[in-house]
Amino acid sequence: MSHHHSIRNLLNIKDKNITFDENFCAEELIKGVQSKVFYGQLTYQPKACYACGHVFDDQIIKHGFKTSLIKMPSVSGFHTYLKLRKQRYFCKHCHSTFTLKTSVVAKNCCISNNTKVSIALNAKDKISEKDIAIKHNVSHATVSRVIDSFYSYYQPNVHYLPKHLCFDEFKSVKSAAGAMSFIFCDSETGEIVDIVEDRRLHVLKEYFLRYSKKARDAVKTIVIDMYSPYISLIQEVFPKAEIVLDKFHILQLFSRALNKTRINVMNRDKKNYNKLKKYWKLLLKDQTKLDYKNYTYHRCFKKHMCEVEILHYLIDLDSELKASYELYQYVQHCIKIKDFELLKKTLENKQNIVSSYMKTAIKTINKYIKSIDRTTESSNPSAARNNRSLLALV
Repeated sequence: MSHHHSIRNLLNIKDKNITFDENFCAEELIKGVQSKVFYGQLTYQPKACYACGHVFDDQIIKHGFKTSLIKMPSVSGFHTYLKLRKQRYFCKHCHSTFTLKTSVVAKNCCISNNTKVSIALNAKDKISEKDIAIKHNVSHATVSRVIDSFYSYYQPNVHYLPKHLCFDEFKSVKSAAGAMSFIFCDSETGEIVDIVEDRRLHVLKEYFLRYSKKARDAVKTIVIDMYSPYISLIQEVFPKAEIVLDKFHILQLFSRALNKTRINVMNRDKKNYNKLKKYWKLLLKDQTKLDYKNYTYHRCFKKHMCEVEILHYLIDLDSELKASYELYQYVQHCIKIKDFELLKKTLENKQNIVSSYMKTAIKTINKYIKSIDRTTESSNPSAARNNRSLLALV
């Protein structure tokens, strides 16, 4: 096996017209970085002139070499280059010169095709474009161009939309126009339909109006969170769709209000400050799942207690906290049994005795009740997908 074949195999070069001298490799300082440089030569007889297309004959003669420094995939952790001397020819028929082509690199480019493939493959992993650029010794802009050339932009079918949709938002990238980006998916399958960079109303309206009226009229239900512009968007763009409020966001609204109530009591009651701070999770726990059998020693109380006893002690510290806790549990129960009418009655009966934070939550829900027909039977799958995405970016 010749050394030419071995070097081509090492660098994954398929072009057999490239040959290497005996002193084929050396270390050089390129742009301040110690790098491996391979020295090769490309020469073969072309079939015709690249300029005029005249078939090769004795009027097409060799005309020296053109040397190119080509970036290759790293070898042994070193930045690697191929310094390739490419044969040039002069055509007497059209009086023009041309340089031989190779499959190693594209015309007028100094980055090898293998490097571009490696960049595209890395883009499939959970790694930033900046890190890919550092790994392959190229610029961030080059990585973006390579990715764009390998992966065509997703174009949704504007004549079709799933019958049941879920709307949600997530924090994407700093370059996004709005504070949050918009994502929507099929609520039955959980499959993402598309992602929009900006969640603001005018942007979403312009986006969805691209879909045909037939496709928009076919949508039956849309699951949303507490972002009020979604209501206006749906009423205008999806006139036949029912608005469904995601139960996860209802619970989140009331749990935050209950937490604020607890913190308010905690800051006023210095004696029980540590107890309210340490056992905050018990207030948010479903009361049917509280442990009333197992007694363990709790340093804050200096005695053995079960979860139910601790909870009763905490809510008895303040009447507003107790009323707010009971309302939160009622809301949990109504959502659990999927009784929207009972939820509305519960909010009407309890709103005078709860904390100001809970009253704000009730006011928010009542604003949505005017437009919302029922609660969803299952959590928003796009919200769950959103959570997984955020964990990966952290």
